[in-house]
Amino acid sequence: MKKVALRLHALLPHQYDDRMVLASTVDAWGRTLWLLCPDGDLEPCPYGPSRPRPRRYPYDALLVVSDAGRIQERFLRDLRAVPHRMDALPNGRLVLECSGAVDQQNALIYGRDGRMRRTFALGRAVEFMMADRRNNLWSAYGDEGVYSDPISAAGLVRWDSGGNQRWGYSARQGVEYIDTVYAFNVADDVAWAMYYPTFPLLEVQANGRVHVRKNPVGRFRGMAIQGDRILMLGGGPRDRQDRLHLCFVTDDEVTVVAEAELTMPNGAPLKRYARPVGRGRFLYLHGKSTRQWYVLDTQVVGRPGRP
Repeated sequence: MKKVALRLHALLPHQYDDRMVLASTVDAWGRTLWLLCPDGDLEPCPYGPSRPRPRRYPYDALLVVSDAGRIQERFLRDLRAVPHRMDALPNGRLVLECSGAVDQQNALIYGRDGRMRRTFALGRAVEFMMADRRNNLWSAYGDEGVYSDPISAAGLVRWDSGGNQRWGYSARQGVEYIDTVYAFNVADDVAWAMYYPTFPLLEVQANGRVHVRKNPVGRFRGMAIQGDRILMLGGGPRDRQDRLHLCFVTDDEVTVVAEAELTMPNGAPLKRYARPVGRGRFLYLHGKSTRQWYVLDTQVVGRPGRP
């Protein structure tokens, strides 16, 4: 079987080793973001790895941005909650999804000056929160929110970059509603989702156009998309987390045409990784540590022949 190696995308410089990473992602411009806490503890979590938590509130968090190796810093002032997710918005703004927020206003927008500009309710059980370069912000949800929260109930929601809800998913007749979104990809003006219980591939344009396709891979973990090609990571009959499914999309379905094994840059097996971040043709992922990010580019994999 063909092997495809990840390549290193970004590494948090060593001068930040004494700080805890509260949240990290790769944004729509390909920049890697780390939000750092100067003084914190690891708090046990019953549903996964321990999470960092600041020792004092309010606190100032340091945002570190790596843009093609160039490092920039700025502070976010007077945080009173713990961010779990973040993303960059146009015009130098930043959006955080937090726990411990007041009055369920769990989304915070910060300006270029590091001051909070707005809060809004993003919903419960957020699985993904991703922005594009066209002032769209997408949020996808898990079942704990879908069945208990009016915002999360749609399963997938689009906002403008000011935090105003613009659209929510409603399945057409004969298509299952979203229970939990397991994989997500956002490019400019379009989002792709795979969700439980039937694992279809859902394409949503920012103008509200929706396309649902049959997906033979089942519950995969991440995807990268370019034109009519899609790479799905994980899933399949044996649910191998290092298995790449090289596919074409048609009007009605996804067709698998080849498979490959994804490895670390040095060829070592890919054993464990956190939930991938899909940005158009790129798939970003990290292991246990959020300090080091890797990338898979659809163009590097090559173009398999159609069936």
